[in-house]
Amino acid sequence: MGLLAAVIQLTSTSDEEASLDRAEALVRRAAGDGATFIATPENTNYLGPHEDKVRRAQPLDGSVCGRFSSLARELRVHLLLGSFNETSCDARRCYNTSVLFGPTGARLAAYRKIHLFDVDLSPEVRFAESDTILAGEEVVVVPAEPATIGMSICFDLRFSWLYGEMRARGAELITVPSAFTYTTGKDHWHTLLRARAIETQSFVLAPAQVGQHDDEGLRESYGHALIVDPWGSILADAGETPGVALAEIDLDRVREVRQALPMRAHRDRRPGDD
Repeated sequence: MGLLAAVIQLTSTSDEEASLDRAEALVRRAAGDGATFIATPENTNYLGPHEDKVRRAQPLDGSVCGRFSSLARELRVHLLLGSFNETSCDARRCYNTSVLFGPTGARLAAYRKIHLFDVDLSPEVRFAESDTILAGEEVVVVPAEPATIGMSICFDLRFSWLYGEMRARGAELITVPSAFTYTTGKDHWHTLLRARAIETQSFVLAPAQVGQHDDEGLRESYGHALIVDPWGSILADAGETPGVALAEIDLDRVREVRQALPMRAHRDRRPGDD
């Protein structure tokens, strides 16, 4: 069983309407190419000064999600809003939330980023996402046609326990919408995504931000939105400019790889077992 999947690559800014317009244009392009599962990056609607991100936050039934819901319904696709700034109970912080919509426009699942990007890599790359973002607490795996989907966001990629838990809950396709920095991306992005695909024996879809954003010069995003198969092979790479990368997702390949290398059975076995 297969489908054509698309990962979107954007350069979002503080101009929310322009960012959403660019995202919609690329989603429409992907659907026009035949994609039925389309995913946009982290911070799709806004990537600018972080205090404004909190001020502009919206609930799940706000206009940003409403726009994506309508687009999914119109195009009759599964559409992942990679992430947006969702209001929280904390007036100083919002959630970084990924939302999956089905072909009817129904919201199938929402995942709030668990692992926040608090780093001190160099004088040029210091960032504390937790200053403006409230961490989520729930692992999200959603049965959807035609695949069971596990959801994550960007910095989550470094925490293998999360992906092991998704695999244990039946994930066959894992989404990793991201705004990976250029500094870390050039050394870690491809390696980490391939590792997560190999260890979970799942397809990995990683839409990405690329280039410079007007977030006070804090970040340049690496790009290279990827689709990776359960063997760790890269099926599509969007490179270093905004655009769309597409690949066929054959879910029979998940079953083939898991049968050939029955890692789940070995994982459940402990020293001393008969």
